[in-house]
Amino acid sequence: MNPPRATYRLQFRNGMTFERAADLAPYLADLGVSHLYASPIFAAAPGSTHGYDVADHRLLDPELGGEEGLARLSDALKAHGLGLILDIVPNHMAVSSANPWWRHVLKWGSQSTYARHFDIDWSAPKLLLPVLGEPYGEALTEEKLELHLDAEAGTLELGYFELRVPLALKTYSIVLDTVDELGDLLDRAAIACPSEEAYFARTFAAALSEPTVFEAVEAAVADVNRNRERLHAVHEAQVWRLAYWRLAREALTYRRFFEIADLVGVRVENAAVFSDVHTTALRLVREGAVDGLRIDHIDGLSDPKGYLARLRSSSNLDCIYVEKILGPGEELRGDWECAGTTGYEVARWITALQVDQRNESAMTAAWTGFCGDDPSFQRQVLNAKRSLLTGNLAGELAQLVNLAHRVAQADIKTRDFGRDALVLAITEIIAALPVYRTYIDHRGVDPEDREIVSNAVEAALQSRQVEDDRVVRFVGALLLQEGDISADRAAFIRRFQQTSGPLTAKSVEDTVFYRYNRLISLNEVGAEPADFGTEPETFHDVMTARSRKWPLALSSTGTHDTKRGEDARARLAVLSEMPESWAQAVEDWHLALRHLRTDSPQGSAPGREAEWLFFQALMGAWPLQLSPDDEEGLADLSTRLEAFMLKALREAKQRTSWTDPDEAYENAVTHYVTQVFAPANRKVLRGMAARIQETEAAGFVNSLAQLTLKLTLPGVPDIYQGCEFPEFSLVDPDNRRPVDFAHRQRRLNDVRQLFAAEVMKGWREGLPKLWLLERLLDLRRRRSALFAQGSYRAIEVEGDGAEQIIAFQRTLGDETVVVAVPRLVLRALSGEGLPALDPSAFKRARLTLPQRPEQFRTLTGVELSGEDRCLAASALFPDFPVCVLEPR
Repeated sequence: MNPPRATYRLQFRNGMTFERAADLAPYLADLGVSHLYASPIFAAAPGSTHGYDVADHRLLDPELGGEEGLARLSDALKAHGLGLILDIVPNHMAVSSANPWWRHVLKWGSQSTYARHFDIDWSAPKLLLPVLGEPYGEALTEEKLELHLDAEAGTLELGYFELRVPLALKTYSIVLDTVDELGDLLDRAAIACPSEEAYFARTFAAALSEPTVFEAVEAAVADVNRNRERLHAVHEAQVWRLAYWRLAREALTYRRFFEIADLVGVRVENAAVFSDVHTTALRLVREGAVDGLRIDHIDGLSDPKGYLARLRSSSNLDCIYVEKILGPGEELRGDWECAGTTGYEVARWITALQVDQRNESAMTAAWTGFCGDDPSFQRQVLNAKRSLLTGNLAGELAQLVNLAHRVAQADIKTRDFGRDALVLAITEIIAALPVYRTYIDHRGVDPEDREIVSNAVEAALQSRQVEDDRVVRFVGALLLQEGDISADRAAFIRRFQQTSGPLTAKSVEDTVFYRYNRLISLNEVGAEPADFGTEPETFHDVMTARSRKWPLALSSTGTHDTKRGEDARARLAVLSEMPESWAQAVEDWHLALRHLRTDSPQGSAPGREAEWLFFQALMGAWPLQLSPDDEEGLADLSTRLEAFMLKALREAKQRTSWTDPDEAYENAVTHYVTQVFAPANRKVLRGMAARIQETEAAGFVNSLAQLTLKLTLPGVPDIYQGCEFPEFSLVDPDNRRPVDFAHRQRRLNDVRQLFAAEVMKGWREGLPKLWLLERLLDLRRRRSALFAQGSYRAIEVEGDGAEQIIAFQRTLGDETVVVAVPRLVLRALSGEGLPALDPSAFKRARLTLPQRPEQFRTLTGVELSGEDRCLAASALFPDFPVCVLEPR
């Protein structure tokens, strides 16, 4: 299979099965992509809506169609010339009885065949399971815990509502000691080893087929359930301990995914574990069903570089992508054996290009003037990291402190360093890291990591949070000192790096991104909200480097993880061009809706910060064709915004949170959102809709420019499901709503017959986006070598208005494609309420082309003319607001 030319991302589950995906193969081929890019398809925890909670890496999810269904999908893709890229999750698995490895661990503890598959602290007294909605004592006395007999399977389980946790075989006698018929079997169970489990289950099930034995066992189970002390004794005899869910943050005995106790870390750095985790995925690669792999959460692994080397060697794949969020100034490590990232950084740079840097101060003043928020993004992140590490991730911090303390105690020079001092030092160093993690391993510390950690140590030394500089330097030395490394120090380095990533993600993406709401189009995965836009020169430098280092990395503008749809982001960027007007609009709406706010001792609800966020979310999510008179459409938008605001405010963790929800406040916010759309406030909503419509044309031009860049920049463009049309979704699960593919198939055939002027008339239906996507994908198909291997070079734009044009060329040998798109377009529109550019806006700007203009033709079929290599920018957009020139 050839390298990917363009991918189409499908989210399986929620109605999307292998069979449905197979039926889409003709459409995807017709659209022009080369690969289907699939979300995880392995068996997941019951009820999973996304598949990232894998329960069995060896089993294709039966709910999706299993092996037979995937075979049909594979055949359909191959029949239409399409490949398959599969998203896999090596870092974690579901903490679920549906997970056979985890279930085996619950039965056998450290004796289990899979005890070392999971990142479990086996030195702890018990394997803590924080699954109870109340403290254990309450659950026990309130009879919420109950033994269950599964006669068919031959097992005993402890139940808590729908949850079932298996008992260890050696503890069956505590329950069944009165059943004389089972005496020999129970004696054998008391000394059984894991290899005898299947035999015991069969034998026990066979014994239960005898009515007298079955009745005696049922009676014994009932006796225990009636006696809370005996039931407690059964619980205490297990290798695990059921606990209150709040205990997870400070006493968990296994590495979890972020702060999700339902996901347990996998020790994929172990060769045997790697083999077990990847057996089926690698088989699918060998069989030719899978052509590439996307690695979820690469930063969660103990040794990403070593993992990728092993995966590359095992799969012989060139097409391996890593989900990796790059921090400010960070580049993907050049020695990683992969094709590049999944492309979050491309979305960041394109959006930044559409934000007007000149208005940063005005936008900041508008935001802080209305809300009073802290304008320092870095300060907000630092405070959030401190808070989350000592709160939500207190258990992870305690593990780091324990490891560091053990190392300190082993040396007379450091044995006086106490735990409290270590807490402060570790907190300040890890909070000061500007990136998600470093990559220190058994090979040593590379210069990049040394600089990152050294700077973090220096920042901690300057912090007023730490009093003893010696302890800070000691923690820095644990990470950076060369020479022999003790087991505890190696564990500290590994755990430090596996903690910094989740801490940064939870602090930035899932906290500050919902607090720092100056311009929410910048609050995106992989972005840096503190950077208010970028200059074309910086953009060109980044893309030039990308073309040289990672030419086949993915380019994404929308994913299942993005905070808002790609076209919502493009529209919201327009606000950077009108900060004063936006500030006035917000103030007007705030006053007009004052009767909807609720006062309380904690302050007004929803509060100015929430209103500022809501008004932007409303602007970004408003569908192009929605009328203020469309009651059904308004109800749908209201429901979506209610869910978004609830999630956003809980993530912000200021007046409510997931772990401590303020029901009164949340109800007040929901009431506010609902009433904005109520008929009684329709006059205000009409005014809001009119203001939103003032930005829609400029936002649509931004959308077309964004799509053009994604399809022509260095990298492989990834189209997220449904994004053939404008995508104004909010954060998940809103961005995983079902897609009407039948509609897209019909309209694809329609737009092929339309000229540019005709298609632009249907811009409120989103037709120009589909039209442009189809043509650009066709261009990539016809000139695949150029886009895969071609160089990237900025094209000089001179004269008045030059800052509003971004232009570049892709060249391979004698073949060149020229791309020019507008930016900061609000005042460059034709003024007719259409997403059309006024040629006079660029009349003094000129481009210097690589060849004479008469050698090029636009996507719309226009042949340019001219005698020299200079071309007036006003000639670029005669019938369409973006320009791609290819050789005639």
